[in-house]
Amino acid sequence: MSLPLCRTLLASSLLLCVSAYAAPAANLPLMPWPQQVDVTSPAGKLVLNDALQIQVKGDALIPEVNHWRERLAQQTGWYLLPQNTETVSGQATITLNIQKKVDAQPMPDSDESYQLEVTANSVTLTANTRFGAMRGMETLLQLVQNDGENTFIPLVSIHDQPRFAWRGVLLDSARHFLPVSDIKRQLDGMAAAKLNVLHWHLSDDQGWRFESHKYPKLQELASDGQFYTVAQMKDVVAYATERGIRVVPEIDMPGHASAIAVAYPELLSAPGPYKMERSWGVHEPTLDPTNEKVYAFADAIVGELTQIFHDPYLHIGGDEVDATQWKTSKPIRAFMKEKGVADTHALQAYFNTRLQTILHQHQRKMVGWDEIFHPDLPHDIVIQSWQGPDSLGASAQKGYQGILSTGFYLDQPHSAAYHYRNEVLPQPLGVDQNVGEGEKAQSWSFNMPRLKGKPVDGSFTLIEGKDGWRGFIDFTGKTRRAVRDIVWHNDGRVSFAVDTWMGDTRPVLSLKDGKTDGYFIIGNARYPVTGSKLSAVPDGQPPVVPDAEGMKNILGGEAALWQENITSQILDLKLWPRGFVVAERLWSAQDVKDSGNMYQRLAKVDAWSVVSVGLQQHVETVRLMTRLANSTDITSLLNFSTTLEPAQYYTRQHIKFQAGHYTQSEPLNRLADALPAESNAVREFAAQMNTLVQDPKNAQAAKAVREQLESWQRSADLVKPLLAQNYVLKPLQPVAEQVGDLSSQGLAWLEKLQKGETLTAQERQQAQAKLDDAAKVQDELVIAVVYPLEQLLAGLKATQ
Repeated sequence: MSLPLCRTLLASSLLLCVSAYAAPAANLPLMPWPQQVDVTSPAGKLVLNDALQIQVKGDALIPEVNHWRERLAQQTGWYLLPQNTETVSGQATITLNIQKKVDAQPMPDSDESYQLEVTANSVTLTANTRFGAMRGMETLLQLVQNDGENTFIPLVSIHDQPRFAWRGVLLDSARHFLPVSDIKRQLDGMAAAKLNVLHWHLSDDQGWRFESHKYPKLQELASDGQFYTVAQMKDVVAYATERGIRVVPEIDMPGHASAIAVAYPELLSAPGPYKMERSWGVHEPTLDPTNEKVYAFADAIVGELTQIFHDPYLHIGGDEVDATQWKTSKPIRAFMKEKGVADTHALQAYFNTRLQTILHQHQRKMVGWDEIFHPDLPHDIVIQSWQGPDSLGASAQKGYQGILSTGFYLDQPHSAAYHYRNEVLPQPLGVDQNVGEGEKAQSWSFNMPRLKGKPVDGSFTLIEGKDGWRGFIDFTGKTRRAVRDIVWHNDGRVSFAVDTWMGDTRPVLSLKDGKTDGYFIIGNARYPVTGSKLSAVPDGQPPVVPDAEGMKNILGGEAALWQENITSQILDLKLWPRGFVVAERLWSAQDVKDSGNMYQRLAKVDAWSVVSVGLQQHVETVRLMTRLANSTDITSLLNFSTTLEPAQYYTRQHIKFQAGHYTQSEPLNRLADALPAESNAVREFAAQMNTLVQDPKNAQAAKAVREQLESWQRSADLVKPLLAQNYVLKPLQPVAEQVGDLSSQGLAWLEKLQKGETLTAQERQQAQAKLDDAAKVQDELVIAVVYPLEQLLAGLKATQ
């Protein structure tokens, strides 16, 4: 069936048809979703057997083809005999036609487009280059399915190419060292998700991980013996190259330099002494921009890097520079006065300008975080944004290329849906902020203290018009954002939703007598909020949206996996399967955005990535839970854990900070560390609950809700002996009690809902108090089932 929505992609001469919401093409198990998919015969299929052969025409891909055959064997369970990929006996099952032979080194402008035609007799994959062939083979491997009859590929015609050229993952080897084998496995996952840039963070305050021959004390004194040799780094680059992935190294300068300070204190802006930094956060040690030895150091390090990493870009960090040492140094202050350097930001720009010259001498272009942006720098740099779409949009409008990471921080346990809604290109407000004739508006201030750092404050405005409610929110120092899903509850509270830099943000507030109180749910963690009514709608700043020319400067984005709370033992668990969600946002058409359909496909791709790719997200969970249980019998712990989620946003980091455990040596051995970012069981339970509350007579939804509550009730009892016999799990004993109690309470409320029975005001108040108590963060976890149970409580009628 042909898909209805077509548009011309400027990067291609082809007219590509794209699915509006991915569902029309028989819900194929594909992620990222291709630009055009036609199911040529809904009932037809190409049946495969163990005699299949792959033929390649136009470019030699022998290692790659052998690897694909190994993966087909993994997916089917067959033993595939070796074959020659250039000459096959009879008709090849799969033929790759590569139009042009290009260098094997992937580049920023490599052509990754491909066409895939599956008939009842064979598969033809046509690509301009080897890189398109690689991307197309991942699609083909996802299409291979086993049903009750045979192994097959559905009959499809696919035309595909990426929306963005830069689709990356940042791995942070500095905070917690990553063995090469674990990095290679993530490269396999990246290739499967059609991600094409490994951003390798090799230095930070807590460690230097790059073997330098010219400055050997870096690895000798500042790595704890955990660093990559030149041979190991070259091995990683070669492995990535075989998968069509670029490797961009990052050496952080001039801040995040504590490790450099330990090895070469003479390069720093203050004399020290220095020791290895074990705490997380932003620290003072900073390179001295007035010291010529610093530039000799940078030149040597860049020269060594270019002998290993062949990509035209090199990342210099540049973020979070603590200017304390600069401000307190008399020689540096005198230098600034002599050179007419206005402030420390200008001093950093001076340093970056010198560094840019060094990079040019080594035929490299600079990448850095938002803080490197300065009009003194040339326009061939790339700015990676952690500060959000406004920062990205502003620099893009001024002619600087950029990539987005805000909203793609996978080290933070956000939902897949939150990442999926994160559009790369800056968007306008999208809501009418003017109060029309006959409309009523109310504006309220808010102040939300955090566990670490300054409070988050601002105001929000709700407007009641003939078509219902609309609104927007103004965070101090941020541009205005539209809110969605405004609901006025029976108890007088109002709630709405908005995606912020903190995550999926849901205020739940009481607005009365000119005062605001309640809380913001940041992901799944509650933060108390107070405020007051404002006399008028405040002025706000509109989002920064570049014009069409400015938009062209946005190259794509990167998922970031900062590793303060991640070690190699849980690396896959944190990156996958959500990495596929980010990959789809970077590859697929902008209007492929239905979250429900995304979750359906993600479940299939998650399973496929374990079998075909060898990712270990589920293995890691089982291994950690086996340790916690002191047994291979982890059924009760697994079932109990489906009611829970790691506390989201920076909640876990801030709890550790308050406890004095915000350090490199903090054990990551809690149940929270063994859990995925979100509970699929709770998400599916919430969907059934929504259906049931809308229609209490829906027998199927009622059955699903009842069975899940009964299952959780049983698991809460069964897990108690296990929790008691491991000191790491003991803090969860009261959580198990609450889960059992909430499950029982939910069953009682379900019965009342179906019978049409009511709750008195006192009963509702007591029930809400119980849910509020259960919503508190405990041992860095949240009882996620609280939120769909709140929905059930809200659906019960009140006594008149």
